[in-house]
Amino acid sequence: MRWITRERAMVDRIACPWLIKNFVDPKAEFFFVSQAEVMSKAEELDAIPFDVAGAELNHYLENGEEHSSFDAIIKKYNLSDPTLSMVARIVRGADTKTTSPPLESYGLKALATGFRIIAKNDHENMMLQFPAYDALYAFCKTNLESGNKRT
Repeated sequence: MRWITRERAMVDRIACPWLIKNFVDPKAEFFFVSQAEVMSKAEELDAIPFDVAGAELNHYLENGEEHSSFDAIIKKYNLSDPTLSMVARIVRGADTKTTSPPLESYGLKALATGFRIIAKNDHENMMLQFPAYDALYAFCKTNLESGNKRT
Protein backbone atom coordinates (compact mmCIF):
# COMPACT_ATOMS: atom_id res chain seq x y z
CA MET A 1 0.00 0.00 0.00
CA ARG A 2 1.09 3.55 -0.68
CA TRP A 3 0.08 6.41 1.60
CA ILE A 4 0.41 10.17 1.22
CA THR A 5 0.03 13.17 3.50
CA ARG A 6 1.22 16.71 4.11
CA GLU A 7 4.91 17.41 4.64
CA ARG A 8 6.46 18.72 7.90
CA ALA A 9 4.79 15.97 9.93
CA MET A 10 4.39 16.19 13.67
CA VAL A 11 2.04 14.06 15.80
CA ASP A 12 -0.79 12.50 13.76
CA ARG A 13 1.18 12.32 10.50
CA ILE A 14 3.88 10.28 12.25
CA ALA A 15 1.55 8.26 14.50
CA CYS A 16 -0.44 7.11 11.45
CA PRO A 17 2.54 5.62 9.58
CA TRP A 18 3.59 3.86 12.80
CA LEU A 19 0.07 2.44 13.14
CA ILE A 20 -0.08 1.42 9.49
CA LYS A 21 3.36 -0.25 9.51
CA ASN A 22 2.61 -2.17 12.73
CA PHE A 23 -1.07 -3.08 12.33
CA VAL A 24 -2.19 -2.63 8.70
CA ASP A 25 0.66 -3.13 6.21
CA PRO A 26 4.30 -3.66 7.24
CA LYS A 27 5.45 -2.95 3.67
CA ALA A 28 3.61 0.36 3.34
CA GLU A 29 5.31 3.26 1.54
CA PHE A 30 4.83 6.88 2.60
CA PHE A 31 4.99 10.12 0.65
CA PHE A 32 5.05 13.61 2.13
CA VAL A 33 4.17 16.53 -0.14
CA SER A 34 2.81 20.06 0.15
CA GLN A 35 -0.79 20.34 1.30
CA ALA A 36 -1.83 21.64 -2.13
CA GLU A 37 -0.37 18.56 -3.85
CA VAL A 38 -1.68 15.75 -1.62
CA MET A 39 -4.87 14.87 -3.49
CA SER A 40 -3.43 15.16 -7.01
CA LYS A 41 -0.28 13.23 -6.09
CA ALA A 42 -2.44 10.60 -4.35
CA GLU A 43 -4.15 9.92 -7.65
CA GLU A 44 -0.88 9.99 -9.60
CA LEU A 45 0.87 7.62 -7.17
CA ASP A 46 -2.18 5.46 -6.42
CA ALA A 47 -1.69 6.35 -2.76
CA ILE A 48 -4.17 6.66 0.09
CA PRO A 49 -4.32 10.23 1.39
CA PHE A 50 -4.55 10.79 5.14
CA ASP A 51 -4.67 13.72 7.57
CA VAL A 52 -5.62 16.23 4.91
CA ALA A 53 -8.88 17.97 4.01
CA GLY A 54 -10.94 15.88 1.60
CA ALA A 55 -9.40 12.56 2.64
CA GLU A 56 -11.52 9.76 4.08
CA LEU A 57 -8.88 9.18 6.77
CA ASN A 58 -8.86 12.56 8.45
CA HIS A 59 -10.02 14.21 11.65
CA TYR A 60 -13.71 13.76 12.39
CA LEU A 61 -16.25 14.57 15.09
CA GLU A 62 -17.84 11.81 17.16
CA ASN A 63 -20.12 12.54 20.10
CA GLY A 64 -19.05 16.18 19.93
CA GLU A 65 -15.34 15.34 20.28
CA GLU A 66 -12.70 15.77 17.59
CA HIS A 67 -10.91 12.55 16.68
CA SER A 68 -7.62 12.29 14.81
CA SER A 69 -6.63 10.53 11.61
CA PHE A 70 -5.07 7.87 13.87
CA ASP A 71 -8.60 7.21 15.18
CA ALA A 72 -9.95 7.12 11.62
CA ILE A 73 -7.45 4.42 10.62
CA ILE A 74 -8.28 2.34 13.70
CA LYS A 75 -11.97 2.61 12.81
CA LYS A 76 -11.54 1.91 9.06
CA TYR A 77 -9.38 -1.18 9.58
CA ASN A 78 -11.36 -2.49 12.58
CA LEU A 79 -8.33 -2.54 14.87
CA SER A 80 -9.71 -3.72 18.19
CA ASP A 81 -6.52 -3.86 20.28
CA PRO A 82 -7.39 -2.11 23.59
CA THR A 83 -3.81 -0.85 23.84
CA LEU A 84 -4.29 1.03 20.55
CA SER A 85 -7.36 2.71 22.03
CA MET A 86 -5.20 4.00 24.87
CA VAL A 87 -2.50 5.19 22.45
CA ALA A 88 -5.23 6.84 20.36
CA ARG A 89 -6.39 8.91 23.36
CA ILE A 90 -2.84 10.20 23.82
CA VAL A 91 -2.40 10.97 20.10
CA ARG A 92 -5.83 12.64 20.02
CA GLY A 93 -4.91 14.75 23.04
CA ALA A 94 -1.66 15.86 21.39
CA ASP A 95 -3.13 16.56 17.95
CA THR A 96 -6.69 17.85 18.43
CA LYS A 97 -8.53 20.39 20.52
CA THR A 98 -9.98 17.68 22.74
CA THR A 99 -11.00 18.55 26.27
CA SER A 100 -9.00 17.06 29.14
CA PRO A 101 -6.21 15.38 27.18
CA PRO A 102 -4.14 12.76 29.03
CA LEU A 103 -0.95 14.17 30.58
CA GLU A 104 1.10 11.99 28.21
CA SER A 105 -0.30 14.00 25.28
CA TYR A 106 1.74 17.04 26.30
CA GLY A 107 4.95 15.01 26.31
CA LEU A 108 4.11 13.42 22.97
CA LYS A 109 3.53 16.83 21.39
CA ALA A 110 6.83 18.12 22.80
CA LEU A 111 8.73 15.09 21.46
CA ALA A 112 7.06 15.35 18.06
CA THR A 113 7.95 19.04 17.83
CA GLY A 114 11.57 18.37 18.75
CA PHE A 115 11.93 15.49 16.32
CA ARG A 116 10.49 17.62 13.52
CA ILE A 117 13.11 20.28 14.31
CA ILE A 118 16.10 17.90 14.29
CA ALA A 119 15.07 15.62 11.40
CA LYS A 120 16.43 16.33 7.92
CA ASN A 121 13.14 15.35 6.27
CA ASP A 122 9.83 13.62 6.99
CA HIS A 123 11.18 10.11 6.38
CA GLU A 124 13.97 10.63 8.89
CA ASN A 125 11.43 12.17 11.30
CA MET A 126 9.27 9.08 10.93
CA MET A 127 12.17 6.70 11.59
CA LEU A 128 13.34 8.74 14.59
CA GLN A 129 9.88 8.77 16.15
CA PHE A 130 8.85 5.14 15.59
CA PRO A 131 10.78 3.94 18.68
CA ALA A 132 8.92 6.54 20.76
CA TYR A 133 5.61 5.07 19.58
CA ASP A 134 6.88 1.55 20.28
CA ALA A 135 7.69 2.72 23.82
CA LEU A 136 4.33 4.48 24.19
CA TYR A 137 2.55 1.32 23.08
CA ALA A 138 4.54 -0.75 25.62
CA PHE A 139 3.74 1.79 28.35
CA CYS A 140 0.01 1.65 27.56
CA LYS A 141 0.01 -2.15 27.33
CA THR A 142 1.71 -2.46 30.72
CA ASN A 143 -0.79 0.00 32.23
CA LEU A 144 -3.72 -2.00 30.88
CA GLU A 145 -2.28 -5.31 32.04
CA SER A 146 -1.75 -3.92 35.55
CA GLY A 147 -5.32 -2.59 35.64
CA ASN A 148 -4.28 1.07 35.42
CA LYS A 149 -6.64 2.63 32.89
CA ARG A 150 -5.78 6.24 33.81
CA THR A 151 -4.66 7.17 30.28
